[in-house]
Amino acid sequence: MNINNQNGFTIVQAIFILVVLALLGTYMVRLSTVQQSTTTQALLQARAYQAARAGLEWGIAATLDETTPWGGDEREIQIEGFKVIVTRDVDEVAGVDDSNYNEAGIPGVIHPIKAVSIFGVHSSPDYVSRALEVTIHD
Repeated sequence: MNINNQNGFTIVQAIFILVVLALLGTYMVRLSTVQQSTTTQALLQARAYQAARAGLEWGIAATLDETTPWGGDEREIQIEGFKVIVTRDVDEVAGVDDSNYNEAGIPGVIHPIKAVSIFGVHSSPDYVSRALEVTIHD
């Protein structure tokens, strides 16, 4: 008598292969999503840096050109979806109380300028922020 007790063994192999393929597919989708979000984040960070730099350039031009109105010590500018806050705060100059100085008999003024560019809100996965500072001596 020939008894074949291998009925159903093929279905176990098929289920195993399907589970392995499903796990592999899930892993690849997750890897692709992480790679895409990393690329997007890098692009947003580069754009935030350039927006902050543009804010600094505006602050430098407004400081050196007396006809450009600052409207106080802080100015908010919108650049391509980025909120750029440009400030010039003389009180923050390295612990110096007065921004006027005299070096070798030549009077001068210190102008610290800071630009912070912000995209999104803190709880957003697309949130980026960059801050740049420059000090002008004239």
